Amino acid sequence: MKIFLTQNSTTEEIIKKLRKGRYQHADVENRVREILAEVKQRGDRALVELTKRFDGLSLTSITVEAEEIRAAYTAVDQELVRALRTAKTKIEKFHIRHVIKREKPVETTKGVRVWREFRPIERVGLYVPGGKAAYPSTVLMLAVPARIAGCRNVIMCTPACEDGQCHPAVLVAADLCGVKKIFKIGGAQAIAAMAYGTETVPRAYKIFGPGNAYVTTAKMLVYGLVDIDMPAGPSEVLVIADESVRPDWIAADLLAQLEHGEDSQAILITASKRLAEHVAQEVRTRMKRSSRQEVLKGSIKNCVALVVGSTDEACMIANAFGPEHLEIMTRNEASILSKITNAGSVFLGKYTAESLGDYATGANHTLPTSGFSRMFSPLSTESFGKMMQVQRVSKEGIRNLRKTVETLAKSEGLDAHGAAVSIRFE
Repeated sequence: MKIFLTQNSTTEEIIKKLRKGRYQHADVENRVREILAEVKQRGDRALVELTKRFDGLSLTSITVEAEEIRAAYTAVDQELVRALRTAKTKIEKFHIRHVIKREKPVETTKGVRVWREFRPIERVGLYVPGGKAAYPSTVLMLAVPARIAGCRNVIMCTPACEDGQCHPAVLVAADLCGVKKIFKIGGAQAIAAMAYGTETVPRAYKIFGPGNAYVTTAKMLVYGLVDIDMPAGPSEVLVIADESVRPDWIAADLLAQLEHGEDSQAILITASKRLAEHVAQEVRTRMKRSSRQEVLKGSIKNCVALVVGSTDEACMIANAFGPEHLEIMTRNEASILSKITNAGSVFLGKYTAESLGDYATGANHTLPTSGFSRMFSPLSTESFGKMMQVQRVSKEGIRNLRKTVETLAKSEGLDAHGAAVSIRFE
């Protein structure tokens, strides 16, 4: 873990240094374009060949059958099933409040009422990453709000394991959420399948879910043909802390994020060089006890402590970076929170470990990464639908708007627009 004093650097220089460790979009874009083209042209055949090429798996079918889902329940510990049910309940409790199905009408003028109504997206595709780890929690984070929103057709793509089967915990989570159409494909080819449709995989109108650089790039390239939730790539956490927090707690939270993958990133911002040094030592110590040392050996290069001169500087850097996860563990946490404008999900207080939000607080863990929290929100129930405008105008209302519409239509040279109002008074 590197320690960097910011006193002689501008915020722009600091952010450039932090972002240097992230993947470059251009590095993978050409390869992803090739994958998208293959799936678009050759459908299922391309999916099978790409799975063989990238994952080393020879699949006879890309569809998860009902028997595999039933068998998954016998392959997982019942304590895990109970934990999934508990987490699902918490996620439902939070997400069910996100949507107002029909807003209260606004009377913009006498006789004119305008309102909005929520409509679910009819066909959605969920991407659940796999490979180095299984993520049944991601299934819950995607499928629960989809169900609450009322999406009628939900499909899910997730990579198969070495035995050619999807991880049983992922299948159990999907079943608990009512997802029945599941396909054994991952990576950019899974995004392509859901964007274009194949002989087996139905086309989606919007694609959801996190992934690696290839998945994220694929989502961004198909955007426009389909909608996407957000760019949700390699994981990152930024921790603002002071000496009121134990260094080993901070180190544990940094490592929790770094163990996701070699491209994960963890940043500590503090005004105390002594705290930074103690955290760095704890990170080294705790790494030796981790079961994911091989992953951490790669991601530790993306771990840095910034020693700043003030709280204001810490907030400036945090807002410029726009982290996926932001932990605030300081004596003046409320004051810092009031100055934060860019973060995917905020974890307030020294007991609010980021991993709690990953699993069970009820908040969603599908979040914008790589600075995209500057303009994207966390996944929510609203993400699975859209608002439709409705307006109702009475005879009195059209009379009140007649002059305005006729004048504007005349100024734009759109006579038929004006006539559509005037004719109702003939």
